[in-house]
Amino acid sequence: MTDTPPKIRVRGLKKAFGDKVVLDGLDLDVGVGESVVVIGGSGTGKSVLLKCILGLLQPDTGSIEIDGEEVVGIDANGRERINRKFGMLFQGGALFDSIPVWENVAFGLIAAKEARRADAKKIAIDKLADVGLGPEVGELFPAELSGGMQKRVALARAIAANPEIIFFDEPTTGLDPIMADVINDLIVETTRGMGASGLSITHDMASARKIAHRIAMLYQGKIIWAGTVDEIDQSGEPHVDQFINGRAEGPIKMAVRA
Repeated sequence: MTDTPPKIRVRGLKKAFGDKVVLDGLDLDVGVGESVVVIGGSGTGKSVLLKCILGLLQPDTGSIEIDGEEVVGIDANGRERINRKFGMLFQGGALFDSIPVWENVAFGLIAAKEARRADAKKIAIDKLADVGLGPEVGELFPAELSGGMQKRVALARAIAANPEIIFFDEPTTGLDPIMADVINDLIVETTRGMGASGLSITHDMASARKIAHRIAMLYQGKIIWAGTVDEIDQSGEPHVDQFINGRAEGPIKMAVRA
């Protein structure tokens, strides 16, 4: 047993938009150095969960702790301090078109005045190397890169400040299967090499199996199953079984307009 609190501890999290309940008493832990992947269909609340943890949305009720510190209702200074622990890989990359790649990678360092531009550029070039991109790429603009290269740049930006926790929002969306596997390998190498904790959301089971220590399934606002990658194929949970096997028939009913 250990007294070390999880990096992320979520309890009883609820969030509704009008009459639509999205999160309905969700519980989730992410341990130190652990990679947890939350799976679930489109519209199940995966992105809402991330936004609540990041402080972009205020939950209706519930608790979110980072390293044992409650962050629901925290003041602006406290939120800024907590967010310095975070890195984020956005679904679409979210690179700035008007600045070169190196400045995209170093953007957070420069904006937070954590490094001078010359030093920030050196860090950016080092992080690009970590994701397999040479220094010449740093001088290009995002529009000059392929989708896979843009995703690598976005990953370099996510790890630029050596965060303790990295969030991955559908990290393989829009990539072909080979490039998706390359990105999955890079996520594993960079996060585990840094000792960072990871929380990912995806519906890509190949990605989930590659990058996760544990997988949790979100359905109707709650985590209905959580376990290791090795356990998921024998989960005994019919919703999980249907989802991971991509079957139309089962307890999960998709709304289809006739």
